Amino acid sequence: MARACEVCGKSPQVGNMIETRGKAKYLGGVGTKITGITRRRFLPNLQNIKASLPSGEVKTMRVCTQCIRSGRIRKAVRNKPFSLPSN
Repeated sequence: MARACEVCGKSPQVGNMIETRGKAKYLGGVGTKITGITRRRFLPNLQNIKASLPSGEVKTMRVCTQCIRSGRIRKAVRNKPFSLPSN
Protein backbone atom coordinates (compact mmCIF):
# COMPACT_ATOMS: atom_id res chain seq x y z
CA MET A 1 0.00 0.00 0.00
CA ALA A 2 2.33 2.70 -1.23
CA ARG A 3 -0.18 5.45 -1.86
CA ALA A 4 -2.51 5.05 1.10
CA CYS A 5 -2.90 7.01 4.33
CA GLU A 6 -1.68 5.00 7.31
CA VAL A 7 -4.36 6.50 9.58
CA CYS A 8 -7.63 6.52 7.62
CA GLY A 9 -6.66 4.27 4.69
CA LYS A 10 -7.49 6.82 2.00
CA SER A 11 -6.15 5.55 -1.35
CA PRO A 12 -6.33 6.55 -5.03
CA GLN A 13 -9.77 6.64 -6.63
CA VAL A 14 -10.65 6.53 -10.31
CA GLY A 15 -12.85 8.87 -12.29
CA ASN A 16 -13.31 10.40 -15.72
CA MET A 17 -11.70 13.32 -17.51
CA ILE A 18 -14.36 14.78 -19.81
CA GLU A 19 -13.30 16.83 -22.87
CA THR A 20 -15.93 19.25 -24.18
CA ARG A 21 -16.23 21.69 -27.05
CA GLY A 22 -18.76 24.35 -27.92
CA LYS A 23 -20.30 27.31 -26.16
CA ALA A 24 -22.83 26.95 -23.34
CA LYS A 25 -26.46 27.79 -24.12
CA TYR A 26 -26.70 30.39 -21.37
CA LEU A 27 -23.79 32.21 -23.01
CA GLY A 28 -25.55 32.30 -26.38
CA GLY A 29 -24.19 29.13 -27.96
CA VAL A 30 -25.87 25.95 -29.18
CA GLY A 31 -24.64 23.90 -26.20
CA THR A 32 -21.54 21.97 -25.25
CA LYS A 33 -20.77 18.55 -26.70
CA ILE A 34 -18.66 15.81 -25.12
CA THR A 35 -15.84 14.86 -27.47
CA GLY A 36 -13.92 12.40 -25.32
CA ILE A 37 -13.91 10.59 -22.00
CA THR A 38 -10.70 9.13 -20.55
CA ARG A 39 -10.00 7.52 -17.20
CA ARG A 40 -7.90 9.29 -14.58
CA ARG A 41 -6.78 8.77 -10.98
CA PHE A 42 -7.48 11.06 -8.05
CA LEU A 43 -4.48 10.71 -5.73
CA PRO A 44 -4.69 11.57 -2.01
CA ASN A 45 -2.49 14.39 -0.72
CA LEU A 46 -0.06 12.34 1.36
CA GLN A 47 2.72 13.86 3.44
CA ASN A 48 5.66 12.17 5.16
CA ILE A 49 5.60 13.35 8.78
CA LYS A 50 7.12 12.29 12.07
CA ALA A 51 4.22 11.44 14.35
CA SER A 52 4.30 10.77 18.06
CA LEU A 53 2.29 7.66 18.88
CA PRO A 54 0.26 7.22 22.10
CA SER A 55 2.97 4.89 23.41
CA GLY A 56 5.44 7.80 23.24
CA GLU A 57 7.62 6.64 20.36
CA VAL A 58 8.19 8.70 17.20
CA LYS A 59 7.48 7.10 13.83
CA THR A 60 7.64 8.38 10.24
CA MET A 61 4.27 7.91 8.56
CA ARG A 62 2.56 8.72 5.27
CA VAL A 63 -0.57 10.61 6.30
CA CYS A 64 -3.17 12.53 4.29
CA THR A 65 -3.56 16.24 4.98
CA GLN A 66 -7.11 15.82 6.30
CA CYS A 67 -5.82 13.58 9.11
CA ILE A 68 -3.13 16.15 9.98
CA ARG A 69 -5.58 19.07 10.00
CA SER A 70 -8.32 17.28 11.92
CA GLY A 71 -5.94 16.31 14.73
CA ARG A 72 -6.17 12.54 14.24
CA ILE A 73 -2.38 12.47 14.24
CA ARG A 74 -0.03 14.37 16.54
CA LYS A 75 3.19 15.70 15.03
CA ALA A 76 6.36 15.01 16.98
CA VAL A 77 7.99 17.91 18.84
CA ARG A 78 11.45 18.52 17.37
CA ASN A 79 13.03 20.33 20.32
CA LYS A 80 12.14 20.61 23.93
CA PRO A 81 10.05 23.77 24.47
CA PHE A 82 11.92 26.78 25.86
CA SER A 83 11.78 27.17 29.62
CA LEU A 84 13.31 29.74 31.95
CA PRO A 85 16.00 28.50 34.36
CA SER A 86 14.70 28.23 37.90
CA ASN A 87 16.76 29.91 40.65
